[in-house]
Amino acid sequence: MQLTKTQAALIAFKNFVIQQSRTRLSKGRKNVSKELYNSLKGNVKEMPNSISVEFEMEDYGVFQDKGVSGTKKKYNTPYSYTNKMPPSKPLAQWAKSKNIRLRDKEGKFKKGNYNTIGFLIARSIYRKGIKPSLFFTKPFEQAFKKLPDELIKNFGLDVEDFLAFTLKEDRLR
Repeated sequence: MQLTKTQAALIAFKNFVIQQSRTRLSKGRKNVSKELYNSLKGNVKEMPNSISVEFEMEDYGVFQDKGVSGTKKKYNTPYSYTNKMPPSKPLAQWAKSKNIRLRDKEGKFKKGNYNTIGFLIARSIYRKGIKPSLFFTKPFEQAFKKLPDELIKNFGLDVEDFLAFTLKEDRLR
């Protein structure tokens, strides 16, 4: 039995979640390098006895979505910094790409020591954590609430098509 209408409903679900997640990333200013934005993908797989929807994204996307509690500031999240700071090297590279520099006491820019800036940002993240953005969770939950009704309707239509096809085949014999 071909589940074309059911599969179409799941593909629409997948597309909605990805589109809304990307929108929330951009509006939440979490789309600096577009790496996470571009890594958001979904796949609807049809197997002989089942159908599934899978989503993928960069590993750090989970931490951006759910957040990470710091040592000083806590969030409602399963992740936390306890004894290890985030790596400072990628943060130093980010600061360099954004031309973030330190100033001296007179307010003049210092010559770029981006490793120091990376360390300072990493220490701040370690203490304050990463606030949950729910860029993926909210669109997923929103679409999931609508999904059962659509699936039941479309699965029913697929069954009707299958029965109509089966009965037509029986008449021809």
